[in-house]
Amino acid sequence: MWHHIMVKGLNSSSLMDVFEDIAVEEMKHAEMIAERLFYFDVVPTTKPTAIAVGGSTEQMLKADVKAEEEAITLYKDIIKQAVSEGDETTRLLFEEILSDEERHHDTFTTLLGQ
Repeated sequence: MWHHIMVKGLNSSSLMDVFEDIAVEEMKHAEMIAERLFYFDVVPTTKPTAIAVGGSTEQMLKADVKAEEEAITLYKDIIKQAVSEGDETTRLLFEEILSDEERHHDTFTTLLGQ
């Protein structure tokens, strides 16, 4: 049986692996959202928001926490809208993505020792 011990702080795991794993999940989210937009015949934006580059590990993690919080708020709003319109497919899609985003938020805050 595998046992997991919760460790907090920046030395709790290989940060490069954490960032890479979450980046891959975020790319999958983008693809799933793009497919849903295509279904509705909506063209996604081609002008992404600015990306923060560099800084200390702590600054990068704090920026990631903020980005996850913004995504969580956005996805909750999309879920509410989907429910109000009876769009179960969109609701289920964004609930799945929301679950991942909440896990990402937990990962980043844990690494920051929060």
